[in-house]
Amino acid sequence: MLYNGNMKAIQVSVDDELLARLDADEEVRRDGRSAVLRRAADLYLRQRRSRAIASAYELAYGRKPGLGGEFAGWEGEGSWPEP
Repeated sequence: MLYNGNMKAIQVSVDDELLARLDADEEVRRDGRSAVLRRAADLYLRQRRSRAIASAYELAYGRKPGLGGEFAGWEGEGSWPEP
């Protein structure tokens, strides 16, 4: 994730225990809450996208492994473009 210079301040509510655990983390102390929460949000969205792609693939091709005999050997050749 690249910093593009355009940041918006938002308010996020967390309970005291979560905040204490967050503040105790070495990465948070080093980089700051905002940086770590930005990375966490980015990771969350990437994982959701990956699951959505996997779900769409499963829906389209079923639960059978591979792409079938017609496409044997090509399974690892494709890639999804980044958003």
